[in-house]
Amino acid sequence: MQLKTTIFTLMALTMASCSKQASINYPDAPTDGTIDNYFGIEVNDPYRPLENDTAAETLAWVEAENAVTQEYLSKIPFRGKIRDRIEQLNDYPKIGLPSKKADGKYYFYKNDGLKNQAVLYRSDTPDGEGEVFLDPNALSDDGTVALTGVYQSHDGKYTAYTISRSGSDWTEIYVMDTATGKLLDDHIEWAKFTAAAWHGDGFYYSAYEKPEEGKEFSNANTYHKVYYHKIGTPQSTDKVIFENRNAPLHFHSVDITDDESTLIVMGGGAGNGNSLYIKDLTNPNSQWVAVEESQDNDISVIEARNGKLYIFTSADAPKYRLVTADIKAPQRKNWQDLVPENNAAVLVDARFAGDKLILTYDQDASHHAYVYNTDGSKEREISLPGYGTLSFSTNPEDTETFYAFSSFTTPSQIMAYDASTGESKLFHATELPGFNPDDYVTEQVFYPSADGTEIPMFITYKKGLKRDGKNPVYLYGYGGFNITLNPGFSANRLFWLENGGIYAQANLRGGGEYGEEWHLAGTKLNKKNVFDDFIAAAEYMIDQGWTNKDLLAIEGGSNGGLLVGAVTNMRPDLFKVAIPRVGVMDMMRYHLFTIGWNWATDYGTSDESPEMAKYLLSYSPTHNIKNDGTKYPAILITTADHDDRVVPAHSFKYAATLQAADTGDAPKLIRIDSNAGHGAGKPIAKIIDEYTDIYSFIFENMGLTPTEKSE
Repeated sequence: MQLKTTIFTLMALTMASCSKQASINYPDAPTDGTIDNYFGIEVNDPYRPLENDTAAETLAWVEAENAVTQEYLSKIPFRGKIRDRIEQLNDYPKIGLPSKKADGKYYFYKNDGLKNQAVLYRSDTPDGEGEVFLDPNALSDDGTVALTGVYQSHDGKYTAYTISRSGSDWTEIYVMDTATGKLLDDHIEWAKFTAAAWHGDGFYYSAYEKPEEGKEFSNANTYHKVYYHKIGTPQSTDKVIFENRNAPLHFHSVDITDDESTLIVMGGGAGNGNSLYIKDLTNPNSQWVAVEESQDNDISVIEARNGKLYIFTSADAPKYRLVTADIKAPQRKNWQDLVPENNAAVLVDARFAGDKLILTYDQDASHHAYVYNTDGSKEREISLPGYGTLSFSTNPEDTETFYAFSSFTTPSQIMAYDASTGESKLFHATELPGFNPDDYVTEQVFYPSADGTEIPMFITYKKGLKRDGKNPVYLYGYGGFNITLNPGFSANRLFWLENGGIYAQANLRGGGEYGEEWHLAGTKLNKKNVFDDFIAAAEYMIDQGWTNKDLLAIEGGSNGGLLVGAVTNMRPDLFKVAIPRVGVMDMMRYHLFTIGWNWATDYGTSDESPEMAKYLLSYSPTHNIKNDGTKYPAILITTADHDDRVVPAHSFKYAATLQAADTGDAPKLIRIDSNAGHGAGKPIAKIIDEYTDIYSFIFENMGLTPTEKSE
């Protein structure tokens, strides 16, 4: 019988203690016997050669590791069927929020299903079918060129767009004639962390000088500058508009007010926030004015109108506030509260919609939105269906607004909203063929960490699930950099849920869930609070009868990869499977690569003080792997060859150390993607492949056998 839809139902036919595959022969990694000294503490770093990602011996090791990993994964009998189902779950139309631009047209992204990158369309009306304006899939054969930003000039004449190649943070800028779509000759290279801020027939952007050949994806980036590019001229003639030669490690991002009267530069990299400088572009002799020189707080200008700056900030407000300042006297001492700090929730977004303000708050890690008047008075709340995440598309000249709401089981639902009347109507409903969100439930719980702090966690599962301790759990966390984990949608996660798995998302300290105090409670010498919070989440899921340690998988990416690596060393007995993705695994040297130095505000550095060096060494994943026969969970490390955010050397050295240690027979594998980076802009085909391997690895090592059935 031909199957219309293939689904898998997890059946715990066996509860094997580890994968049934034969023991693995891991490749020998290159070594050089390096020993570092940190304030008198000697630290072995035998796999230092793996930091050179272009060396022949590193490339040979990478090839050998991938061969071992692929051989292991290829023997999992249900791997192909898992990929088929994940592909089916991703094959649905995805439409982004419409945005009205200066040329009077509406622009929106659309993916018919499985295109590697979403296509940018434009239309005369927000609900029009539209025409293709820019298709990033045409920029490469394999979808590894990603469109990362589109910036139209204020007169609508030009459109600049930014791309990244193979997932790298390096950015290139191209320019089109907006009306015709014709590509102009202008081309900017070696830009990074930048937009294009238009002023007249040109734009401002941020970039580094061309890096050393062969070290483009590993060397530390220094002297981030703001340039001005005039259309029709070569990049070599672009003028430096802003730089700080006394601070080689600072970032400088640039923006401009809609009337092109005020240039704005924000500096970062030396604190938990940013500095802010403005310049009057109407006066050719004007100088830069420092609104705030410290980087102790977040400060950003959301709008300039009627001689006022509207500023979103955490200064004197750990949960953020909205203030105004006279554009001629913008310093902090002159700020006036417009919407004061709300002690019950964290202000995370503020934007104008005509003569109204729309403010988004995080309350217990879920979004709530409100309409305010420009005098700071609250008018109404925007009604939402439950726990979820919001994104808005607004126009400072019009109260016409669009917003998207999504949850763990509901993809983006777009609403049209009139900020002046409060009228809301469905604009676009996303349908998922073969999946019914109503069959699932999300609840929020609060559990105590080691020091008694109550930590929120979302738990999503299929209705009717029994708390008998026999359910597989996928526990996810991050806990850092003031980032909040809201209830977000992932089609890949649906595969886990529809097969009886539980998805648990813990809102650990170090994030932004409750403002700056919550953030700082998980940084530097408080970093171990994050690990304690995550371990407590796992213990809660077991103690409350959701699962047991043989059915518990943990996953995290980037800073979350560090989390997974650290807690695996601390409690290898608590987890069955660990998936550290693109993780920061060498805490002694992370600050020496690309932009790693920028993480020092959260982590501290090994050269900062003896106390800091000792603390980092005490939890650094690579340096705390046990080598005494302690049984570790099955571990699948993931990284990518073009990751210049968290360089692959972190995962390389961690994998080599793990494979050489005596940690039991469970597999310790590394999956190294090619022509891919830290994650942003990854083509959908690569995403499907990666989740196929992650789920296959988890099921195999939990002893769970997927069973095919028809529907």
